[in-house]
Amino acid sequence: MSRPAPVTTGRYAPPVPVRELTAVSADGAPLHVEVHGPEGAPAVVLAHGWTCSTAFWAAQIRELAAGHRVIAYDQRGHGRTPASPACSTEALADDLEAVLTATLAPGERAVVAGHSMGGMTVMAAAGRPAFREHAAAVLLCSTGSGRLVAESTVLPLRPGRPRTWMTARILGTRAPLGPVTPLARRILKYGTMGPASAPDMVEACARVVHACPRTVRHAWSHVLAGLDLDDAVREVRVPAEIVVGAADRLTPPVHARALAAALPDCRGVTELPGVGHMTPVEAPDLVTTRIRDLVAAHVSAQQPAVPVEESA
Repeated sequence: MSRPAPVTTGRYAPPVPVRELTAVSADGAPLHVEVHGPEGAPAVVLAHGWTCSTAFWAAQIRELAAGHRVIAYDQRGHGRTPASPACSTEALADDLEAVLTATLAPGERAVVAGHSMGGMTVMAAAGRPAFREHAAAVLLCSTGSGRLVAESTVLPLRPGRPRTWMTARILGTRAPLGPVTPLARRILKYGTMGPASAPDMVEACARVVHACPRTVRHAWSHVLAGLDLDDAVREVRVPAEIVVGAADRLTPPVHARALAAALPDCRGVTELPGVGHMTPVEAPDLVTTRIRDLVAAHVSAQQPAVPVEESA
């Protein structure tokens, strides 16, 4: 079955990057990386979530690239990055380190924004040398550090073992998602987006999520089900902001509040009424503004990054 392509018109259509390159992770895994915007501009690094790709950040890239160097990459098995048998939070941290090292000059600082599994990537990498060298501030969107299955409200049941058991089976299913149909869009909207999400938002997210191979989706679901990054949160020692949708069923606001209490330097939590899990798509202007404000407060213009070989 062919995978759906991202939308091609509107604010959620992925912009064409200035250049593309391959970063190589610690275990040799190649990572697809895109760079947008002018060299030498303040840098932003974007890490997407489970079942997504660089296309998920299209609205932010489109707005920020006018005055920032925006770096986005595909997580293992997602987008244009090949799948790997190594699926773990350690691998996520290795990959973010590789991207930071490949795209930023020594000592160059950037705002790192992560959505969902991308936020977990930030937490996992927080104690790593490359993260300490390059991260000036972070934005954590719709994410958590643990108990993801137990706290999920995808199923409208009381909290407890039966709900947790059934939620784990649903989120960890091997079943293919199939083509993007009206029914598929309704299911995706219910599980991942707020009730008032506009049709173009739902279409953009559905195309991105349905493009993720089911084997990759299944493999990473096990990592998320067993996630335990509570200690790693305390290693995020740079200024951090949190954005969460009040209607988020995958990482409900209880996670944002726990992160805010654990982060050494939390600068605030923005809880968005009526917004679900896909905050960069559902609230694109707010997320973009939060990133832009963090850059203005914590990153100054840099010299151009060291040259990196482009992928073939």
